[in-house]
Amino acid sequence: QVQLVESGGGLVQAGGSLRLSCAASGRTFSSDAMAWFRQAPGKEREFVAAISWSVVDTFYARSVKGRFTISRDNAKNTVYLQMNSLKPEDTAVYYCAPVRDSDHAPTGSWGQGTQVTVSS
Repeated sequence: QVQLVESGGGLVQAGGSLRLSCAASGRTFSSDAMAWFRQAPGKEREFVAAISWSVVDTFYARSVKGRFTISRDNAKNTVYLQMNSLKPEDTAVYYCAPVRDSDHAPTGSWGQGTQVTVSS
């Protein structure tokens, strides 16, 4: 059974940093592009960042570019999201998922998410 487990969320003040992890089990995701998404209360889930299977290419939503960095360790089947200069509007539940290379649409297998709360 494929399982994605996100961790590393928490409560942080504006301007602070957090590092999220997404550990995959059940199958290897080393040949998949992977992405982070987030969902704030009352809003739809939105794309945050993606990384190609080869680690060569990364993509970011305009709202996080320059502040967030996505990375992966294929040997550990784990994807990371380093979040710096956090803002209250970054508050959301963060999820990772495998995605299509072409448009970063999720291809299934959501985890339970990890809550990030940024206080002003």
